[in-house]
Amino acid sequence: MEVIPLDVKIFDTTLRDGEQTPGVSLIPDEKLRIAIKLDELGVNVIEAGSAITSEGEREGIKKIVGEDLSAEICSFARAVKSDVDSALECEVNSVNLVVPTSDLHIHHKLRKTREEVKELAINTTEYAVDQGLIVELSAEDATRSDLDFLIQLFREGIDAGADRICACDTVGMLTPEKSYEFYKKLGELDKPLSVHCHNDFGLAVANTLSAIRAGANQAHVTVNGIGERAGNASLEETIVALHSLYNIKTDINTEMLYDVSRTVSRVTGLFLQPNKAIVGENAFAHESGIHADGVIKKAETYEPITPELVGHKRRFVMGKHVGSHIIKKRIQEMGLRIDDDQFKQIFTRIKSLGDKGKCVTDVDLQAITEDVLGVMGEKVVELEELTVVSGSKVTPTASLRLLIEDKEVLEAGIGIGPVDAAIVAVKKSIKDYADIELEEYHVDAITGGADALIDVVVKLKHNGEIVTARSTQPDIIMASVEAYLSGINKILSTEHVKNIREGDL
Repeated sequence: MEVIPLDVKIFDTTLRDGEQTPGVSLIPDEKLRIAIKLDELGVNVIEAGSAITSEGEREGIKKIVGEDLSAEICSFARAVKSDVDSALECEVNSVNLVVPTSDLHIHHKLRKTREEVKELAINTTEYAVDQGLIVELSAEDATRSDLDFLIQLFREGIDAGADRICACDTVGMLTPEKSYEFYKKLGELDKPLSVHCHNDFGLAVANTLSAIRAGANQAHVTVNGIGERAGNASLEETIVALHSLYNIKTDINTEMLYDVSRTVSRVTGLFLQPNKAIVGENAFAHESGIHADGVIKKAETYEPITPELVGHKRRFVMGKHVGSHIIKKRIQEMGLRIDDDQFKQIFTRIKSLGDKGKCVTDVDLQAITEDVLGVMGEKVVELEELTVVSGSKVTPTASLRLLIEDKEVLEAGIGIGPVDAAIVAVKKSIKDYADIELEEYHVDAITGGADALIDVVVKLKHNGEIVTARSTQPDIIMASVEAYLSGINKILSTEHVKNIREGDL
């Protein structure tokens, strides 16, 4: 008979096990920033680090403790008195007292006997309890340990005052079936039981869920599943699975999951793959025409949960698989009206870009639609040719050829960089036609990778009025020049119309 807990506590080890990800090293202020987010999220226990590690580590833990957060603040500790003393110095609420229990670790890593290890575990537990600390007694490599020895150690640890016990699948050797049987047996000890799984075989979340089904009532997790080797059980995947698939409650505010994921990603420098479950950029993205159409009509057709549940957003990607329904919907949402012939032109252009390996953004779609509709009208200024030379020992120089009202204009410019040189050349080209100043320049890489689409937005000032224009191109120089020229054309086209109207009067 299953003894599934009605609610599960969340023990987050992003700042300890997560920080052990190769290449990650957090300074105290970064640890504090993440800890505050975890507390706002509703995490029950924050393992802030390992106090014995260094002075900087202790400084980080002390900062977190000093913030007076709602969560229990914990320090990792070995079964060594000095580790507990370091934790006490930081004034944490608890220690995660970790003891190797497999013969592999006992004999080859510690070079001790089972009895010696058990004695260390019991003595250190008693010492920590006597100092007023909450003790979670964790068995390292528990899933490769002799089960009788493991249970005996836990029983004596509980007698010594341990408040919780935790069995660690240190190298991810469990399967969901084995996890269920293993944690069910440990649940018979009738003590709060934690599950701690690693993801070496990609089963950490599945094994964690199986352990909870077997009676474990606390899960060790990390944000984005970061950690040593292949990482730990992912906090966001575990939480949403418990919530949506098992109807098991936690204290987590699920609407913060995406925000917390992004924060940890930025601070650690560990960027997520787009198809990461729950929080990946593609988790609620749809390109296929059939899928997008289905989601528009009824989200549940191709979404098991709503993006709002985890603070994410749904988006539709326009590539070669896109269907006509989603393009029409996006154009309508932009407030643009088109007829059937105009839509065919837009649809053909998007498919053509898709066949070339490009996905069309909303910015691209609006530009394509406006071009087909003729929103921009006749171009007063057109770029015929642009050449830019730049290098480490070369002054950035741009030369261009424009057609301005059918008159060819050749000009060159230098700048502090290739974009600046190109803009200078354009400004010199139009100086006889209008006095236009660049008020603001903003650039953003819309997509990832070396071939990222660059979105450039400019604000131009003319006669006291501000005009905004943008361009999206794979090349930052071309995007900048096209955006600048687009703004110039808006200004000059308006001036041209105004002159005609004044002449009519």
